Amino acid sequence: MDRASPERIYGLRELTRILSLTPKRIAQLRRLDLLRRDSGYTFRDLLALRAASALLDAGASVRQIRDALTAIRKQDPGIQNPLTEVRLVVDGGRLLAQSDRVRFDPRSGQTVLALDTIDLTRAAQATLATGLVRPLQPPADQAEVWFERASEWDADPGQWEDAIGAYRRVIAIDPTYAAAWNNLGLLLHRMGQYEEARKAYASALAQDRECAEAAYNLGSLDEDAGAVEEAITHYRSALAIKPDYADAHFNLAAALARSGRNVDAIGHWQRYLELDAGSPWARIARAHLEVVEPPEGGRSE
Repeated sequence: MDRASPERIYGLRELTRILSLTPKRIAQLRRLDLLRRDSGYTFRDLLALRAASALLDAGASVRQIRDALTAIRKQDPGIQNPLTEVRLVVDGGRLLAQSDRVRFDPRSGQTVLALDTIDLTRAAQATLATGLVRPLQPPADQAEVWFERASEWDADPGQWEDAIGAYRRVIAIDPTYAAAWNNLGLLLHRMGQYEEARKAYASALAQDRECAEAAYNLGSLDEDAGAVEEAITHYRSALAIKPDYADAHFNLAAALARSGRNVDAIGHWQRYLELDAGSPWARIARAHLEVVEPPEGGRSE
């Protein structure tokens, strides 16, 4: 009897590379319970993650996808992975399931028909007659919209105040939105509001213990406050969550060097160069390695 080939298992770091996952997208997929730390992922899991990412790119919100998956599983308990077994599409802001040429709402099972011109005219007339305006999006979807808006503004120092206001709107709608807490903290940090920034970073970690960026940012904040030992602790925490976090290796190495532990820094300078050799900061790492002799037996730590 032929022995079945073992199914390939992917690690989280490999998935991140294959799917080009950004920190924001990782946070969204975690909220969908599609990413789990230190767990193996099958090829079917990879397909599900890719499908979810495509829906998010097309404009679907985390809440829409989560509600659709819950409804599909409820309607057909035999479906184990709706993202790979059911075709989902974004149509006019709605998340629909598609079978052959028919599209239907997975929550109700009702077939969705396109409105014709007469329907649109009647709807407009009804709105003018009653003076009522239906909300365009439910609150959960508004959180995603405000996050996207804030992300655009936070790249421009002239719009930082607007971005801060937008991130505050996000967490007012969804207090568990770790990425919004982290980004809010980063802006407050840049503006010199250190205590408020620290609270925001801490809130990000409280909502998502796997938010390596928040741990890293706490280390950077500690360094700005002159607390090198605390910074080292936070950089180590970031690397415990995300071992290939290049910037955390660089900052940890630099902090160790500033505290006189050049030998302990060697392994982190070396790892940084392995991860980001083409960076403008790579020459700094190489310069440190040139003046420090590595301990016998190879790397430190």
